[in-house]
Amino acid sequence: MRRGKNDAVDAEAICEALSRPGMRFVPVKSPQQQATLAVHRTRDLLVKQRTMSVNALRSHLAEFGIISAKGIGRVDDLVDKAEHDVTLPSAARVVVKTLAQQIREIDISVDRLEREIAEAHSSSDMSQLLAEIPGVGKLTATVIDASMPNADVFRSGRDFAAWLGLTPRQNSSGGKQSLGAITKQGNRYIRKLLVLAATSLLNVLGRRKGALRDWIVGLLAKKPARLVTVALANKLARIIWAVKKTGESFRSEKFAKA
Repeated sequence: MRRGKNDAVDAEAICEALSRPGMRFVPVKSPQQQATLAVHRTRDLLVKQRTMSVNALRSHLAEFGIISAKGIGRVDDLVDKAEHDVTLPSAARVVVKTLAQQIREIDISVDRLEREIAEAHSSSDMSQLLAEIPGVGKLTATVIDASMPNADVFRSGRDFAAWLGLTPRQNSSGGKQSLGAITKQGNRYIRKLLVLAATSLLNVLGRRKGALRDWIVGLLAKKPARLVTVALANKLARIIWAVKKTGESFRSEKFAKA
């Protein structure tokens, strides 16, 4: 990196990067894969906006003593309480009506986008293969299939997990290895989905059998639950890479060896 920025310096840097044998490049995606990623990003944005609107509605009504149980499914109950509260000022009623309408419109848009994701999932053999992995649903399967068209981009499952920021941060020197928390670098959206998948698996651990449950139980005996969740997300990332690489279905007896 040299001082200043101009076209000549940029061109020289690009040529220098191309000559490096370890340089990695973004895999080429098909128009359909790029469209699937756009659907995921838009859905994620709308979900965040819906959460903001719900929180705003709750906080505004709480100032007037109108509260309801937590959860997106309780919004209608909250709006109904506000509409039947005769003490609520007219200006506040306008706010409630505006936010409630916005939430309903976002719900409709999110449902429409989720149907598009379901259609992309049903039309992709690899996405359906990935969905056989425990904890991996349509959302995770389709976004990984679109983000990683070719598993050969990564040398191993650990490289894929590192790309997602699920591997420990290294601070080693002088032959002494020092590992810290996960790096949290790379694709935040996929990392979030994998952590949620691992969390759901821990919640139903009592209803599961086999190598998957044994591996988790053994780890829980030595480590805190949240650390096990991240470790399981790392394991799921490695399994996903292996399925993408080999094209084979997930087999529970191989889980502990992945």
